[in-house]
Amino acid sequence: MSDSTSHPKRIAMISLHTSPLEQPGSGDAGGMNVYIRHLALALAERGVCVDVFVRGASETRAVEMVPGVTCHEVQAGPAGKLSKEELAEHLQEVSTAILRYAQDLAPYDAIHSHYWLSGIVGLQLREAWQVPLVHTMHTMGKVKKLSAHTEESGARIRGEMLLSKQADRLTANTPDEVEELVHLYGADAQTLDVVEPGVDLGIFSPGVCEEREYGPNSLRVVFAGRIQRLKGPQILVRALGILARDRPDLDVKLSVIGARSGAKELNLQKLVEAEAVEHLVRFSLPMPAVHLAEAFRCADVVAVPSYSESFGLVALEAQACGTPVLARRVGGLPYAVQDGRTGILVDGADPAAWAVALAKLAADEPLRRILGRQAAEFAAEHGWEQTAAAALASYSGAMLSRAKGKAGNSPAA
Repeated sequence: MSDSTSHPKRIAMISLHTSPLEQPGSGDAGGMNVYIRHLALALAERGVCVDVFVRGASETRAVEMVPGVTCHEVQAGPAGKLSKEELAEHLQEVSTAILRYAQDLAPYDAIHSHYWLSGIVGLQLREAWQVPLVHTMHTMGKVKKLSAHTEESGARIRGEMLLSKQADRLTANTPDEVEELVHLYGADAQTLDVVEPGVDLGIFSPGVCEEREYGPNSLRVVFAGRIQRLKGPQILVRALGILARDRPDLDVKLSVIGARSGAKELNLQKLVEAEAVEHLVRFSLPMPAVHLAEAFRCADVVAVPSYSESFGLVALEAQACGTPVLARRVGGLPYAVQDGRTGILVDGADPAAWAVALAKLAADEPLRRILGRQAAEFAAEHGWEQTAAAALASYSGAMLSRAKGKAGNSPAA
């Protein structure tokens, strides 16, 4: 560890199952990739060097993202891509490989692990490097079981419980997530920091869409994310089917930007055919941020119907483009979207309720314009520099606590 106990200069980030170099919107790549990438870049802007460690599928290599931020893909375990469930069986091999690889790198002031798999390895690296561990859950098994009724492994729940008790500090996206960590996992509230995600305001910003032709009672809806049941695109397709049958006076179309993901993939195309809305739905593959921002600017509303969402980065990115958001009232979305001011929140997953909300927005263009303007104002206050400042405060707190603990355990104390 360096001489400083208050201003970290080098941070090791652990993100084993997904790389910040990957395109969000498919496989395991999503909001967490965006979070890690932009947090690392914002830390580098503040003079902090960041090494991101990822489990390499076939080779070990180092990729400099920008000066001061390097992604180290360390091959460990069997060659090839592993699911999160499979990766859980090889955490000791990954830990050993990272320790061996990092022998030639400069020491770190702190470790920041992301998701429980990385946290378990982070605990081992902490003991070897004698530096504090700050952990971010991103999603939590117990919360997903309660909100989305998913099946979560016992290994995951045990790992999250262990991290809640043993990490030097935990960061949460919202105050609600703090409460979940305290009440569901028994975390000490004194070790918790709220570090809200941000948005790249250089890319996601208001602008004019040259491609749109605006007509009465028309609504262009965009869904951007992994095509899986947890993200809820099936709710939108069913809602679109209801509108097509019951409100032929409305011109509502849906653009789905993403790729199928997960062990139990959702066949959304088959559902589109069953609802007879093929002429109303367009599919696009995941796209770079600059093109995604253009898609958001051309939308009347971006929909986020997730069953579970720790924050909802897509919602914040859409609002930064001046586009209101229609989101489910769950997880961190009530913090990312201000109901009635920057968008509309829907209770539950009933397609009929979503159809009502879509119909309201389709018929009220003045409302959409007001929500969009206020959405851009709200998002403009949430750049990644604020996220980096909050993360640095958490790192510093962890370093200070560890230094005090060492002093208290010394023979002279």
